[in-house]
Amino acid sequence: MTLTLDPDRYDAVIFDLDGVITDTASVHRLAWKRLFDGYLDERGPREGEDHAPFTDQDYLRHVDGKPRLDGVRDFLVSRGVEVDEDTITALGERKNDAFLSTLAQDGVVVFPSTVELICRLHANGIRTAVFSASRNCRPVLETAGLLELFEARVDGVVAGELGLPGKPDPASLLEATRRIDATPERTVVVEDAQAGVQAGKRGGFALVIGIDREGMAAELRAHGADVVVDDLEEVTLPVEDESALAARVAGYLT
Repeated sequence: MTLTLDPDRYDAVIFDLDGVITDTASVHRLAWKRLFDGYLDERGPREGEDHAPFTDQDYLRHVDGKPRLDGVRDFLVSRGVEVDEDTITALGERKNDAFLSTLAQDGVVVFPSTVELICRLHANGIRTAVFSASRNCRPVLETAGLLELFEARVDGVVAGELGLPGKPDPASLLEATRRIDATPERTVVVEDAQAGVQAGKRGGFALVIGIDREGMAAELRAHGADVVVDDLEEVTLPVEDESALAARVAGYLT
C-alpha cells in the first residue's frame, strides 16, 4: 500500500526512535535478553516463578516502548518474581550498560526510508520531533548523524526532569508536539510499539501510523494504530525537486 500525507491536513509528524528511526530496537532486545536470562539464572529456581528464557514476545509485551524501570517491573511481574526497588534500579543500570557497550562497538543502523520521509516532510514545511522512552535518545541520534533532523526531542531524560509518565500515557508525545508549536489534532504519530500506538490514540492525534517490523499488525491496530505499514517507504509526500531531495537524503546516509 501507499499512504500519501496531505500537507494541508497536517502541521507536524512526531517519530518514536527505536525501531522507527534507528534499528536500535534489536540492540535493546539483545541487551534485555542478556539481562533477564542472566538474572533469572543467578536467582535460581523458586516456587511460583517462571525462569524460562526471555523471548521476543516478552520484549514486545512487557518491555518495548516503556521506560527502562517499568520494563524491568512488568517483565518480572509477568514471571511471578517479586523484588525491591533497589534491585529493579540495579537491573535497569545493568541493562543500560549492556546497551551502551553494544552501541559503542557496533554503531547505529538507520532506516533509510524514515530519513527520506523526514526530508519530504521538511520540503513540504511539516515540522518534526522525536520522542522516546530511552534515556539514550540523544547519543543514538548523534552517533547516527540525525540529531538536526528534529526540532524537538522528548526522551527519558526530559520525561524524568518533567515528571512525565511513560507510554501508554501520551504525556511525552503531547510534550513533543507542544515544543514544535503543533496540536495533536494536526499531528501524525509514527510508532512501532503497542504501548506507543496506544499513547497516540489516547492523545487524540490526527493519525497514528504503526510500523509492523515484528509481524504484529493486528496487535498494533488493536492498540490504536489507524494505519499499519511494513516500512515507511509506504508513506510519502510529493516534492518539487526529487533530485535535490535524493542528495539531501544521501547526505545523512553516507
